[in-house]
Amino acid sequence: MAEVVRKPNESVDELVKRFKKQVQKEGIMKEIKKREYFVSPSVLRRKKMAAARKRKGSSD
Repeated sequence: MAEVVRKPNESVDELVKRFKKQVQKEGIMKEIKKREYFVSPSVLRRKKMAAARKRKGSSD
């Protein structure tokens, strides 16, 4: 969990900026978007295989 402690004489804007940077660094938003809805294992497997074919550059 991202946590920032306010420094003496630090403005709220600077605090929010540091918090956003910490959230980005820890990958929290990426994880939230990934868990936004359920994807069944079979669909996940198909997506992974399609991505692998695309990376490989196969003309299938």
